Amino acid sequence: MCLLTSINKIIFFVIAFSLPSLLEAAELNGFKLDDALIPVTQIFSGGPGKDGIPSIDSPKFASVRDASFIADSDRVLGITINGVSKAYPIKILNWHEIVNDSVGDVFYAITYCPLCGTGMAFDSRINQQVLSFGVSGLLYNSDVLLYDRETKSLWSQLLSKAVTGQSKGTILKTFPVQHTTWLDWKRNYPSSRVLSKNTGYWRAYARDPYAGYEKSDHLYFPVFNAAPKLYHPKERVIGLAVKGKYKAYPFVELNKNNEDVFEDTVNEQSFSVHWNSEQQSGYIMNSDEKMVPVVQSYWFAWYAFHPDTDVFKSD
Repeated sequence: MCLLTSINKIIFFVIAFSLPSLLEAAELNGFKLDDALIPVTQIFSGGPGKDGIPSIDSPKFASVRDASFIADSDRVLGITINGVSKAYPIKILNWHEIVNDSVGDVFYAITYCPLCGTGMAFDSRINQQVLSFGVSGLLYNSDVLLYDRETKSLWSQLLSKAVTGQSKGTILKTFPVQHTTWLDWKRNYPSSRVLSKNTGYWRAYARDPYAGYEKSDHLYFPVFNAAPKLYHPKERVIGLAVKGKYKAYPFVELNKNNEDVFEDTVNEQSFSVHWNSEQQSGYIMNSDEKMVPVVQSYWFAWYAFHPDTDVFKSD
């Protein structure tokens, strides 16, 4: 009886002293995770705290003629909304990851995760409310978790969905973006505006803080669906999602395919895939010849979120 009492006391003290750490584990960077739609054990702090990587909330733009700070080979995310084209240099996005922007009454967020190579644009208007997004400092499957300042919800970039908080379960509408070179973008959109280095922050935009990462097999953070070794983990792919079906178009396969434009079918829908081997960039159009949202990603990241993906193979 005394032994049982002693054991019970030990259990009580273990639980009592463990409880605070268990509660703390459900909160990171000031965000409560106990209601998360994704496993809490798979959410990691990337190092910087909330807003440690500052979003650009008042973006300033330059004309093509005045964009001498961008080399032709530099990569950009390009978007066109209501006839207005804008480019966002990756070398600036590497340091900020989010740009809150608008064209007329269309509000959107340009998002970029350097660890996954993923650039996506989201409609910021949710349920008639315009949200302002920031960098939470948290990662899921090595991909950035955004947060919005209005509801304090966390949003997964590659899931395009709120995973915690008041907005939990809400899906973000995506806009088509092109991930290409500055040379390619300005040729096709000569009246485009380009995000200026005048961001309000001092950063060494000419320096790549992730230099060498793209060529390395190493991942900084764990993912929980390890990609098969069909390709280098950082092989770039164009990822297409069609009503719960997914397909990846690896650049190495597109380069071997030797076709600038080809037809493909995903989930019984027809698409045309446009590939520019010189600029290493592509986009996809539907049967109505409208560009559809896709995401350029590293192979490991696309597979981590979509392990059931189909993969395009060249003939």
